[in-house]
Amino acid sequence: MNKITAFAATFLALGLWTACSAPKEETTEETVMETVEEAPAPSNTVVDIAIGSPDHTTLVAAVQAAGLVETLSGDGPFTVFAPTNAAFEALPAGTVEGLLEPESKEALTGILTYHVVSGNVMSGDLSDGQEVTTLNGQTLTVSIQDGKVMIGGATVVAADLAGTNGVVHVIDTVLLPE
Repeated sequence: MNKITAFAATFLALGLWTACSAPKEETTEETVMETVEEAPAPSNTVVDIAIGSPDHTTLVAAVQAAGLVETLSGDGPFTVFAPTNAAFEALPAGTVEGLLEPESKEALTGILTYHVVSGNVMSGDLSDGQEVTTLNGQTLTVSIQDGKVMIGGATVVAADLAGTNGVVHVIDTVLLPE
């Protein structure tokens, strides 16, 4: 048995010596590291949400006419109470057309900024009787009736449309500042 053990040990040692002393092949391969830039995440700002909605074409036209696209596409966060096309259509005849005229830019800006609150305010954050200050400096009062959230008399018909720079709540009425 000792002869078998000695033979196995010698055979193993010879195998290891051969493996360790084998000449190395020189390679000319280089490791190439390529820097891959991640594609930027698609933008989904509060403006993009409105642009993507067929119910907000009038709002988008108004935001463009007021020159607020860049502002509302900025970092924010913004909470936008976005009136639908039907809400704009409910205004007296000629109102929307008049507001979209260049000479009405200041008035239009005042109306639109009355629909925007600084911060990311989700519908669950709103409480009955709460007042929120809009970007034009005036306040809107929140009321909750039968589970429906209302802001300044407008009913929130779709809530919490989250964007990269804020949130949009769709409302059924155009809010007019005092």
